[in-house]
Amino acid sequence: MKRVYSIDVLRGIVMIIMTLDHVRDLLHTTSITQQPTDLNTTTPLLFFTRWITHLCAPTFVFLSGTSAFLSMKRTNDLQASRRFLLTRGLWLIVLEFTLVGFGVWFDIHFNVLFFNVIATIGIGFIVLALLLERSTKTIAIIGLCILLLHNLAPLVPGNENALFKKLLMPLFAPASYPLGNGRFFIIGYPPIPWLGIMLIGFVCGRFFELEIKKQQSLFIKMGFAAIGLFILLRFINLYGDPAPWSQQKNGLFTFLSFINVTKYPPSLQFCLLFLGVMFPVAAAIAGLQNKWTEIISVYGKVPLFYFVLHWYLIHPLVFVMVFMQGFKSTDMVFGFNFGRPIAGSGIPLWTVYIVWMAIVMAMYPLCKWYGRYKERNKGKLLPRYF
Repeated sequence: MKRVYSIDVLRGIVMIIMTLDHVRDLLHTTSITQQPTDLNTTTPLLFFTRWITHLCAPTFVFLSGTSAFLSMKRTNDLQASRRFLLTRGLWLIVLEFTLVGFGVWFDIHFNVLFFNVIATIGIGFIVLALLLERSTKTIAIIGLCILLLHNLAPLVPGNENALFKKLLMPLFAPASYPLGNGRFFIIGYPPIPWLGIMLIGFVCGRFFELEIKKQQSLFIKMGFAAIGLFILLRFINLYGDPAPWSQQKNGLFTFLSFINVTKYPPSLQFCLLFLGVMFPVAAAIAGLQNKWTEIISVYGKVPLFYFVLHWYLIHPLVFVMVFMQGFKSTDMVFGFNFGRPIAGSGIPLWTVYIVWMAIVMAMYPLCKWYGRYKERNKGKLLPRYF
């Protein structure tokens, strides 16, 4: 498949931003004890350090759908596209609970089995494979219905302990299941809301083939429409997010409350806001090519390789930090603590930014090498699915 340059650049941007969140999550002094979007304890810088990274998951999932559309159209083979999506979907689910899971937790016992973004993309690919014979209009309607209505799922009648509810709600909202002996299976990215974003990305795939001016105009209109609807729903404060905004101690924190939307699961308002941000960025990138976009596109050409490997660069730094701060191996707690002690470890936010930039720079030659390897070995098993 011929690559769309602007998609590689857009994906590269979100991969770089994503790394900031993961460095903060594993290394920052307060990441174990407080939420950066908790307005009672956060600072504006810490809030925006986390908030800007909310752009990553919806963009990544959206572009997964877009790439599936472009691949299907250019191969012009429905059955081959279905087989690829089914196989890749299963591969991503396996990868989530093996290489990705170990990279996140560094726990040889796998006490935390986390259904995260890679697995939910895998589920999305499997469902999309089953929908390929449907018309674009049908897929668009399904995606929009999911996006607009999934916040109604908690209102489905029935007792919370009813079997139907227990089976249904993990598809729409995070859930945790103890497996015994301190082990947990956690659904962090419930598949249905993210499926809606992927289906919309699939339908929008054709827009990336438009002439540049038309593409830019359309993306700007879509972005303003999404942000406008977000502002309307957020101002009304009645539907689209389980956490309404409220007046805070000053105007800045009231603004933070207004844009502090729910990611787990991604609420309608969350999707509108961050897809609304994504479209103008996509418009700005369309037709743009310079030395910076060339660098950024290197990351975007090998997103799965980047995603897996960057954990294996960040996580060893947790152990370096812990030992440099005077802790011993007996102080380390794995599982939800990433190997950090219960309290007392971590680096300040300004250092997080330095480590983030170092990780991104370290990933560049690795991504460039793998991108060339992939290009030379098209069709082989590993480059095809990784």
